[in-house]
Amino acid sequence: MKEQYFTSETIEQKSKQMLEKVRKYISEQKFRFIPARSTLLVVDMQDYFIKELSHAYVPSIRTIIPRIKKLIDAYSKYNFPVIFTRHLNTKQNANLMSKWWNDLITEENPLSQISAEFDISKGIVLKKSQYDAFYETSLEKILREKEISQIVICGVMTHLCCETTTRSAFIRGFEVFFTIDCTATYNENFHLSSLMNLAHGFAIPVLSNEIIKSVLRK
Repeated sequence: MKEQYFTSETIEQKSKQMLEKVRKYISEQKFRFIPARSTLLVVDMQDYFIKELSHAYVPSIRTIIPRIKKLIDAYSKYNFPVIFTRHLNTKQNANLMSKWWNDLITEENPLSQISAEFDISKGIVLKKSQYDAFYETSLEKILREKEISQIVICGVMTHLCCETTTRSAFIRGFEVFFTIDCTATYNENFHLSSLMNLAHGFAIPVLSNEIIKSVLRK
């Protein structure tokens, strides 16, 4: 089921091809990206998904890390908000997560840490217990207080936490820009299916360099 569908050699061309495939699903009522009204949401870039020794390792994840770091740098340059999510579970808050996966990402697990490759001092770290980063967290409150109306999504996994959070954001009235080349999951079918679904009803799929150019232009 797992495959490395993004490599450093293929990601540029493959992500553009994916954008072309899903472009027809995008609503004509596009949102205009406004950097100053946006936040960068970096979803679950934890060693649990990054380290090859972990059973949850995402093969394409190393390819997207440099691109996510460039997004973070662009946002940090102008002090636009960056939020890192960290998925953690206890037996009390896991609900169906433990039954479905037969596993919990506990705080005691060293793999639960956000990768040291990311400078988390550049943003806010938000703990979550479900796929949805809004569920029983302060995410919406933080965004409302900062007068944020748009969210740029990156991280893992495309078809689980990233997609679920995008749908939840849409329902709450946030305009979502979903990065094709800064999200990853276990295989290309999962990734592309999420992009098609989200493009049809929930978000604008984008390439990370489009976002970076807009941010740096302000």
